[in-house]
Amino acid sequence: MVRRNALWRALPHLRDRHTVEEDEAYWRTHLLAECVVLGAFLDGRLAGVIAYGNGWIEQLYVLPDVQGAGIGTRLLSLAMNDMDDIRVWTFQQNRRARAFYKSRGFSPVKETDGSGNEENEPDVLYHWRRLPEPVYSADARHR
Repeated sequence: MVRRNALWRALPHLRDRHTVEEDEAYWRTHLLAECVVLGAFLDGRLAGVIAYGNGWIEQLYVLPDVQGAGIGTRLLSLAMNDMDDIRVWTFQQNRRARAFYKSRGFSPVKETDGSGNEENEPDVLYHWRRLPEPVYSADARHR
């Protein structure tokens, strides 16, 4: 599974909180039912996945051996095209994910000690908002 491979490569100290079957059930009953879920394939294999909706990125993972190839950027851009205001959590120690979101215009808005997540791992909430398009008036005069 893309999520497991990517997450454990980034943070190998995280404990496995769910079985593969529990993860699959979560994707089937929650993410596929309530989110837009898209996958990116490279050489015939699933290399990245995103689940998003209602102003949140619920999941965004890319296999470690193809990170940096633009897959995550492409998946995130699809969500950014669909939503005007996005929030996403990532773990504080996941420096690569933090740099990824910051370089794409997301700003950190809240850090926690991890007591509110299953992993008990300090995390950070990022936020992005589409800027309004400038409005030009045909009556405007140049000076």
